[in-house]
Amino acid sequence: MVENISTAGEIKEAGLASQKLAINFLIRFYLVYKILKLYAENNELIQEQTELLFQDLQRLKETAGEVIFRIKRESIFFNQSRLKFSIANYPIFKFLLEEFRKKEIGQLIFYPELSKPELVKAMGIISQKRTSADPFVEIISELGNQGITGVGLEKIEAAEKLPSPEKSSARLFFLSILHLREISERNKENEKIKLNTTRRLIQSIFNHLIDNESFLMGLTNIKNHDEYTLNHSVNVCLLAIALGRRLGLSRAELVDLGIAAFFHDLGKIDTPLEILNKPGQLTEEERKIMELHPHQGAEKLIQLREFRRLPLSAIHVAMEHHIKEDLTGYPRYRIKNDINLYSRIVKVCDFFDAITTKRVYRKKVFTRAEALSLMLEYIGSEFNPLILKTFVQMMGVFPIGSLVLLNTGEIGLVVENNQESKFMLRPRVKIVVDSQGNKIDGEVVDLTEVDPEAKKYRRTIVKEINGEEYGLNAADYFLARVET
Repeated sequence: MVENISTAGEIKEAGLASQKLAINFLIRFYLVYKILKLYAENNELIQEQTELLFQDLQRLKETAGEVIFRIKRESIFFNQSRLKFSIANYPIFKFLLEEFRKKEIGQLIFYPELSKPELVKAMGIISQKRTSADPFVEIISELGNQGITGVGLEKIEAAEKLPSPEKSSARLFFLSILHLREISERNKENEKIKLNTTRRLIQSIFNHLIDNESFLMGLTNIKNHDEYTLNHSVNVCLLAIALGRRLGLSRAELVDLGIAAFFHDLGKIDTPLEILNKPGQLTEEERKIMELHPHQGAEKLIQLREFRRLPLSAIHVAMEHHIKEDLTGYPRYRIKNDINLYSRIVKVCDFFDAITTKRVYRKKVFTRAEALSLMLEYIGSEFNPLILKTFVQMMGVFPIGSLVLLNTGEIGLVVENNQESKFMLRPRVKIVVDSQGNKIDGEVVDLTEVDPEAKKYRRTIVKEINGEEYGLNAADYFLARVET
């Protein structure tokens, strides 16, 4: 019996060792995969990293015997075991999962006879960008032409081709707007509001932000002028959860924050549309009516039949999201001398989304980068310094959805920020106008890409531009990604 326990323990230990080695191998695989997009195969850095990759592969073979990576649903399996990724290397896992799906690779096998030169060639072929209708056949053909037999690929099964993360995220975005509209209508009729549904929705938003934050941040460029309050509330909810993550809040706290942000403008249900959408300046009486909405929102939340299921922070946020850091703003508190943390977070997100949205009563519509610059002028008085600095860092120098002029004469739309601080001025952009001034459905390029011959960056941002002046709308791009 003791021998069996010992054997079981050894098996478990061996399995954990294989898991760790397999994850380390995939991290190195990811590095080589990314570097091959920037440099030629004979580059010194490529040679160095490929040598390390080959060494990792040898260790993996010695420990596990066979080396097979397989895609199944939203997981990567090594041999028969699902790999468990930590938060730190989760983005690497997601990147590889998406790349394998794009290229229809369902299984990647490394045979014992694989040599290092073959590994370098195979990596070069697999990492190439593919635009053909059948990328898998193209890769198999090129591997055959190069005489590479040490790497085997199998096509992903049709059942594993899930809807794109973008379609799932967009569906959730619009579902959130519909749910908030239903809540507004039920509130007017004094009907029961399904807070359980709201909580599940916010939990789903949290999950999607973990998986696909860049695209969800891109969706906040969507501005539905006919349903401004609903659209705005969902945008603020997304931004607040993303910001809360950067501030170190737990999952449970982030869900509560998301619910509070989702309901922050509920009081506007009772604000007359002629005041909400008035083209000119509000009269003193109209302003007083407008400034009632924090009280009205808090009151509505307290009166909900399922009030006990509502986080208390939602009441604070409804009341306080227009109170400034110096305690001015509205409504004015006579006794209280502090503001709830969630209220401070929502205030930043609320202000940002509001001033980047075109409204009939606002002459100036700020670009996303202009909005951040303006907000920094009010740090400490309007906004909490730590929260605002974290928000600015999260959004980046050129926030997702910014339109930028490149030194090539092209215009690009920022679709993903670079997480490395040294590359904060070099996001990934989609080319939407070519160097001749023609609007195009161009490729997504990484501004860290270097021309190996000239030994300089292929493209560099000259300045941010206002899309309205060029007839460009950032939201159109993100919606187009859903439709394709």
